[in-house]
Amino acid sequence: MKTKAILLLAIFTTCSAYSQLGIGRLATADKKYDKYAYIDAIEIYEKVAEKGHKSADLFEKLGNSYYFNGEYDKAERWYGELFAMTNDVEPEYYFRYAQALKAVGKYDKADEYLIKFFQKTNNPTGEELQNNKDYLKQLRVNSDRYTVENAGINTEFSDYGAFLKGDEVIFTSARSTGDVFQKKHTWTGQYFTRLFTAKAGEDGMLSDAKEFSKDLDSKFNEATPVFTKDGNTVYFTRNNYNDGKKGKSSDKINKLKIYKATLKDGKWTDVTELPFNNDNYSVAHPALSADEKTLYFSSDMPGTLGQSDIFRVAINDNGTFGSPENLGPAINTPMRETFPFITDKNVLYFASDDHLGIGGLDVFEAKMNKDGSFTAIKNVGAPVNSAKDDFGYVVNSKTHIGYFTSNRDGGVGSDDIYKFKENVCEQLLKGTITDKETAAALPGAKVSLFDANMELIKAVEANENGDFAFEENIDCDKKYYVRAENPDYETKEISVSIPLKSGESRADIALEKRIKPIEVGTDLAKIFDISIIYFDLDKWNIRPDAAVDLEKIIAVMKQYPNMKVDIRSHTDSRQTHKYNERLSDRRAKSTLEYMVKNGIERSRLSAKGFGETQLVNGCSDGVPCSEAEHQKNRRSEFIILSM
Repeated sequence: MKTKAILLLAIFTTCSAYSQLGIGRLATADKKYDKYAYIDAIEIYEKVAEKGHKSADLFEKLGNSYYFNGEYDKAERWYGELFAMTNDVEPEYYFRYAQALKAVGKYDKADEYLIKFFQKTNNPTGEELQNNKDYLKQLRVNSDRYTVENAGINTEFSDYGAFLKGDEVIFTSARSTGDVFQKKHTWTGQYFTRLFTAKAGEDGMLSDAKEFSKDLDSKFNEATPVFTKDGNTVYFTRNNYNDGKKGKSSDKINKLKIYKATLKDGKWTDVTELPFNNDNYSVAHPALSADEKTLYFSSDMPGTLGQSDIFRVAINDNGTFGSPENLGPAINTPMRETFPFITDKNVLYFASDDHLGIGGLDVFEAKMNKDGSFTAIKNVGAPVNSAKDDFGYVVNSKTHIGYFTSNRDGGVGSDDIYKFKENVCEQLLKGTITDKETAAALPGAKVSLFDANMELIKAVEANENGDFAFEENIDCDKKYYVRAENPDYETKEISVSIPLKSGESRADIALEKRIKPIEVGTDLAKIFDISIIYFDLDKWNIRPDAAVDLEKIIAVMKQYPNMKVDIRSHTDSRQTHKYNERLSDRRAKSTLEYMVKNGIERSRLSAKGFGETQLVNGCSDGVPCSEAEHQKNRRSEFIILSM
């Protein structure tokens, strides 16, 4: 990706090891490499390597030269030569080699080197990778979520970083503006970037690209703008350049900064840098929250967890800014996170090359909770993500049309803008609230919907038929909880997993009455949902789990001291009739003895085993039945004989 001059927020330095060998061409290449003019250095390094010269430093620089320009397939060759020579390299080379291997489809080998990298750096993603060996398959499951195509305005130069502004898209491009004195960057071999605008059709296709405004031009790069809703304020990325002067860090590097400009009388004026910029680190790629009170951005400022992190900062009512806040390890990693975008539904999209991905930079998403924290991140999957770099994701949450940038194979230039249509997955969650015993509808029951973190989303009342429905706020491939409440019934809550396809999901809930009427003939086992008093195989002593259910019966009988109960034990038809009758009778009497031992007078109890003589279905000897059908016949009953 040739836009690494904009993307790379943490630049490393290197030194020449070849000048002492008296190889003048290598010394020249090293000098250009150290100035980040990688395009010029590659040709010289490669010619030396092709003549058979081998050096870890040479292979590192060749690999890096291609890697940082997004030519991962070529980087893979030279990193391969490096590791064939030695494993005594810095941990980041394991990571870069893995990313390059992904780009050429060598995923198994890539995972090997990723695991080694994670082990060397104690990165928790290593455990995630080892526990999700089939993660690539999972990332391709959602491939029908998007329809992707070239946006229509790409050139042989780098085009990236789209922003939706009404019926136009403002984007970044290294194409020619037609200016006589337009400069080229020695690193990329392309013109310094400018902001361009294009018309967006109803289908999202772009046309009529032209320069956005010369008011914002400088001698260096302008990129990645974000506008307020009224269109009168823009935040954008630019190299450190103020009042005609080029600013540099203490190590002589021209970093990136975010600038703000205001539209007055048709002109962009008052171009000023934001107060949390600094000459010694980069701040780039702004994004605004829907209420325009928070600015998100990428930076390698102090407090960064990796090479670059996503931060946010409050925009105060008086136009001042709060203190930047790192979004933390839920989002950021020891590597790169960049190009944030947040929707009006508080879904954060960003690019990362550390979280498990298909290759290079991948686009990820995370939902922001009410307290400002984020849910677990999720890779948006193919076809948005590819084996190369994919970033700069933006979307209109109403039309579900959006854009992202990629240097994938088959593009027009080094970076291209792609249009996508999100094939929306729409779900209706509905159900019926009923009385568990009678199946009668319970109109007026309160039904509450909670997300996976038990945050209340919405509450409704069941209609006259006991029906309810949630038509909004239901996302596909998510887990929810549905709670039903009625003053006369026990509250019940169930979990519902919404599938990754459009349709309807049901959450029927049957409630049990709080006060259960009992009379002669009532089976207390049904009242307390006791299907069977379980015994170990061929035994009849009371197990601890069975004792819990028996204590319920005992408690009722103590509450009603005149109540008499007949204990009945039943079996299924498997085993012989005689065996089943003896076994069930012993178990019924063992149940009686337990209840006597625990305070119930023997005179109030009777017990008998019926074996397989009172089957509740047709599962008699010789009749093929499922385990579930046999289970219905294995039951315990506690029939009230008198009150």
